[in-house]
Amino acid sequence: MLAIRKASARIKCLPVSSVTFRACSAKFNLESSSYTDDARLSDPTPHKSDRSRIVKINLVRTRIPFIGTMSFSSQAGTEHIGEDNDDLKDDTKLISNADTFESESEADLSESEDVLDLSDPEEEIGGNNGEGQRGSSGLFKVIINSTSITAEKSLDKWLEEGRDLCRSEISHAMFELRRRRMYGKALQFLEWLESKEKIEFGERDYASRIDLIAKIRGIHKAESYINKIPESFRGEIVYRTLLANAVLNTNTKKAVQIFNRMKDLKLPVTTFACNQLLLLYKRIDKKKIADVLLLMENENVKPSVFTYRLLIETKGQYNDLDGMEQVLETMKSDGMEPDLRLQAVLARQYIYGGVLEKAKSVLKEMEGSNLNVNRKACSYLLSIYALLGSLDDVKRVWGACESDPRLEECTRAIEAFGKLKEVDLAEAVFDKMSKKWEKLSAKNYACMLRVYANNKMLAKGKDLVRRMSDSGCRIGPLTWDALVKLYLESGEIEKADSILNKASQNINVKPLFVTYMMILDDYAKRGDVHNAEKIFNRMRKHGYISRFRQYNSLLLAYINAKVPAYGFRERLKADNVFPSKTLVGQLEQVDAFKKTAVSDLLD
Repeated sequence: MLAIRKASARIKCLPVSSVTFRACSAKFNLESSSYTDDARLSDPTPHKSDRSRIVKINLVRTRIPFIGTMSFSSQAGTEHIGEDNDDLKDDTKLISNADTFESESEADLSESEDVLDLSDPEEEIGGNNGEGQRGSSGLFKVIINSTSITAEKSLDKWLEEGRDLCRSEISHAMFELRRRRMYGKALQFLEWLESKEKIEFGERDYASRIDLIAKIRGIHKAESYINKIPESFRGEIVYRTLLANAVLNTNTKKAVQIFNRMKDLKLPVTTFACNQLLLLYKRIDKKKIADVLLLMENENVKPSVFTYRLLIETKGQYNDLDGMEQVLETMKSDGMEPDLRLQAVLARQYIYGGVLEKAKSVLKEMEGSNLNVNRKACSYLLSIYALLGSLDDVKRVWGACESDPRLEECTRAIEAFGKLKEVDLAEAVFDKMSKKWEKLSAKNYACMLRVYANNKMLAKGKDLVRRMSDSGCRIGPLTWDALVKLYLESGEIEKADSILNKASQNINVKPLFVTYMMILDDYAKRGDVHNAEKIFNRMRKHGYISRFRQYNSLLLAYINAKVPAYGFRERLKADNVFPSKTLVGQLEQVDAFKKTAVSDLLD
């Protein structure tokens, strides 16, 4: 652990542009934390910038949370509600151009996290990627073919017919429901199971239900449900599930409360826990990463491949390629070899850093000697070669998959060709995918929709949506996001707003955070204060608490409209958002009471 911190030097004292990790001594006393033996989380300090929501740590007892995107069926990310029949989470790729740098690499840090293997309590984010449990079962067909009103009767009838309600059947049904993001049906199924008392619930069953309650009904309902669980099953898995959902909803105060409750229960600090904390601080306050590394060292918590992957990605974000390579060497000296995801992170960071030869070297290593044998690498290679701008390499990799493509390879190929403005090739892959799989998911359609949106092909986008509707595919957040982007790119903001408004009236799922932000940003650029405020308030109504990113965009609307923003500082203070130096400068531009040379004379 000490080797990692030495390879991760100087995080707290340098400006953001040159931040790396600072090796800390056994004891330190900093502006926001002071290490002794243990740590206790206190309430968070205000936001300082869009990259700096500070969670204040008072190290009195070991109370550092494993906050991040881990959950049994969530995201990481980025925002967290998916579509009912979406295959795998990929929402991080829907982030606006300003966030592309971080979102693309983030996808490799948390990819497929919504299919977490519940059989292993220390499973890293990602778990089972869904390739091993395709197909369907009788129980799953009963659930998916019933409505929320008829589900209970259909399941009762299935049971009365003498069907076997075994663990494997239940696990398969739950896996498929979560894979498709049909969280409402999954929760209804678990509630039915518990009411019938046909199987004995364990901690993971209760944790799964808590996760679904949090997603469908909110974190407070999920927290209340814990009191109904037998005390012997209120363990680390249950509480980390609740905690993860609190963080996924950006409810930092609740996350702190939950973690402190975990410490009161003397639940262990694990590698998984620390990885979640590292992931959180990577997103909100990278200066705290050194604190977590020190905590891991003092608690004798061993780093995993995921730990190193996250550290390497963070170093790369600050173009500290030498430091990134030092972390990689430390990892190898600890007896761990880089996996495909870590190699993908390396290649991306080399590309962002302009070191293309090193990126190509990593890509060559990922490919191996035979792509037909090394098919697992193809999905990564398609995306990264597109980032590199190499059409020939994208065609070559797709050629290795084309005769018998996998679903993920098809979506990555569509994205890659779309990024390279080869719309015809993207359409050819989509047609091939449509013929091989009888019914595509909303994610697959949204992938092609984004290609049309990015290339401002409104007519083709509309035709694809009609085709999607005719196929019986469910319309949800990913589709809404792609449609909004499609109309915004075509200059039809009113239509995009109308789509979002209709989507927000859906009581089961809500639009993605990034979907709201696309429209808010567009109104801000136009200086349309009225509509910008409308979107801002709609976001609050649907649970996206106000933070720096939203306020920054809203303030831009006032600046571009050249009108004063009355009470803006008070609004920031009420939401516990502390303005950065840049934001303070912007606030002065719209301060109705600012003093000027002329105003002084008139006064």
